[in-house]
Amino acid sequence: MYYYVYILLCSDKMFYTGCTNNLTNRLLRHQQGQVTATVTRTPVKLITYIVFQDRYKAYNFEKYLKSGSGRAFLNKHLV
Repeated sequence: MYYYVYILLCSDKMFYTGCTNNLTNRLLRHQQGQVTATVTRTPVKLITYIVFQDRYKAYNFEKYLKSGSGRAFLNKHLV
């Protein structure tokens, strides 16, 4: 099984970072307003995703991207 850390650009021009094992379904749920964190920020656009085979590495990378240094990394490389 694969795990995906994904980065969305929301309508408010802010990034949203998430992790899932079914990227297609998760993106559909974001677009349909079924995800609490992005329901008021649709439409969302997939910017990039990273694939992991290890669930813990995926969730740790997501956690890093949500930290101060991870946000700085995103702003430096994606903006």
